[in-house]
Amino acid sequence: MRLGTYAGPDGERPCAIVADQIVDLREAAPELPSSTSGILALGERGTTTVQAAIDSGLARQPLADVTLAAAVRPQKFFGIGLNYADHAAEAKREPTAFPTIFAKMVNCVSGPYDSIVRPAVSEQLDYEAELAVVIGRSCRHVSRADAPNVVGGYTISNDVSVRDWQRKTQQWTLGKSFDTHGPLGPWIVTPDELGDPHNLDFRTLVNGEVRQKSNTSQMIHNCWDLIAEISTACTLEPGDVIATGTCSGVAAFYDPPRWLIAGDVVRIEFAGIGAIENLVVEEADSTETAS
Repeated sequence: MRLGTYAGPDGERPCAIVADQIVDLREAAPELPSSTSGILALGERGTTTVQAAIDSGLARQPLADVTLAAAVRPQKFFGIGLNYADHAAEAKREPTAFPTIFAKMVNCVSGPYDSIVRPAVSEQLDYEAELAVVIGRSCRHVSRADAPNVVGGYTISNDVSVRDWQRKTQQWTLGKSFDTHGPLGPWIVTPDELGDPHNLDFRTLVNGEVRQKSNTSQMIHNCWDLIAEISTACTLEPGDVIATGTCSGVAAFYDPPRWLIAGDVVRIEFAGIGAIENLVVEEADSTETAS
């Protein structure tokens, strides 16, 4: 099953994606919550209701005719640093025994095809292709063995980073949290459809050129490790997101660096999920949108 969010006539609405159509869940199943997070929180009851809405054939629209919004609006958005050995190597850092966990503030969350704003205060704009785990139920102190049972689904994250602001202090939060620097989408794929999240090919293209290419099997700390560690510190809620880290090939470590500039188009593709694509615009021109 694929759950998403689209820009409806009265704001963002949850939807299911079926081939080249969406099912407006506000119309087809008005008893459901008004967000993907709320639907995930219902667990099996939510899944059953969504499937019934899909089977009804009601409230369908061509996918090409709607604008998809961020697949989920998390309360908490975690990022993981240096979680692929080749990325740690290009950064000249040693992989850590405990995951390098940081926060992206939720103001950064944006849609799968929205523009990425290149801030006026920096030229060091970078991309990072990441598998994002979406939490499906409220949980705390989750064991690695039980971690798969708290996952609501998976989506794609571009952990857009302003590198000089990231490095201003030992805390990365500001450099990871500029507005528009957290595209999520294009939708959430439920675990039963995706299968093993630790064997997915992915890549990043900038203007059609492949910059990153790897497989999630290369994670140092896998999805279950990350859920176990983070849930030890705080309660995870439905819709919370853990972006699981990126591989080598980020702009910062080319020689010279290949920072994103206005007019660049960043496309991230994940097997089993789909793709997101974002146009880079200057801050003054941020009303533009990707086609």
